[in-house]
Amino acid sequence: MKFLDEAKIYIQSGKGGAGCVAFHREKYVEFGGPDGGNGGRGGHVYFECVDNLNTLIDFRYTQHFRARTGEGGKGSNMSGKAGDDIIIKIPVGTQILDEDKETVLLDMVTPGEKILFLRGGDGGFGNAHYKSSTNRAPRKSTPGWPGEERAIWLRLKLIADAGLLGLPNAGKSTFLSVVSRAKPKIADYPFTTLAPNLGVAHVHDNEFVIADIPGLIEGAHEGHGLGTRFLGHVERTRVLLHLIDMTQDDIVGAYKTIRHELEAYGADLADRPEIVALNKSDALGPELSEDQARILSEAIGKKVYIMSGVSREGVEEVLSRLWQEIKAGREAETAEITVPAEQA
Repeated sequence: MKFLDEAKIYIQSGKGGAGCVAFHREKYVEFGGPDGGNGGRGGHVYFECVDNLNTLIDFRYTQHFRARTGEGGKGSNMSGKAGDDIIIKIPVGTQILDEDKETVLLDMVTPGEKILFLRGGDGGFGNAHYKSSTNRAPRKSTPGWPGEERAIWLRLKLIADAGLLGLPNAGKSTFLSVVSRAKPKIADYPFTTLAPNLGVAHVHDNEFVIADIPGLIEGAHEGHGLGTRFLGHVERTRVLLHLIDMTQDDIVGAYKTIRHELEAYGADLADRPEIVALNKSDALGPELSEDQARILSEAIGKKVYIMSGVSREGVEEVLSRLWQEIKAGREAETAEITVPAEQA
């Protein structure tokens, strides 16, 4: 299935049905009076968050969604049937944005969440509604109210616990394929990964989700390479794993390039907990790997892990460190939810 994380759609709720003008006709009932019923309301438009979708590809082929019009009123004081609602199902983590692509209207992150987005128009009144002691035979009715209509953008931001960052060919896809059952494309040329990939990693009888996004290059925030389009998929992560190819000439420059792009992108990504790992230690050997790690650690003031996605050296240690950060983040979120409930 092709991955699509952004789509524009047009939605419209249903128009209300018209009211009816009718008079009661029955044998031996001389002045039956007005009995025109009201029209039915138009259909509503709902958004529902489901966990069995992971792409917006369906919206490439269907962009227009219109709810049904309410049925008109009938004689014998019969109201019209309400128009059928439509439910638009979207993946977990989808944001609904206004037409300007900046204003976030909804952010749906809970499976099963269902929200009324556009209300259908009310039905019009039939002439029975206008009957009074001074107006015994009204011939007045009203049409149904129009529904709402708007164009919106859907933007998917994958839900993951950890995000993989790095320059092209840093070994992110290889790492994901080793620690999970994901099967990303792996090759020895830049930009092998053209769309985000998700994998479930297991460590100490625990599991967490890792998101691998296409590699960034210098100037990505200005649209170079694949730009920062896919950085939104690591916005929801609790920790970032920054992989660096230790066989390149300037490992410090590689680290600073990605950090600069994170700061330029914003969304607090630069402040997210970060684990730095030098990858491809199998190509340099233990001594040179240690030298590279020492140089980078002194330059950035952080602990640097040594690993190899191919030989799996150091992978378990990196996974354990990721799990520690994820576990701490989950516990902090639980505490934030529990404390207000106890105070109430």
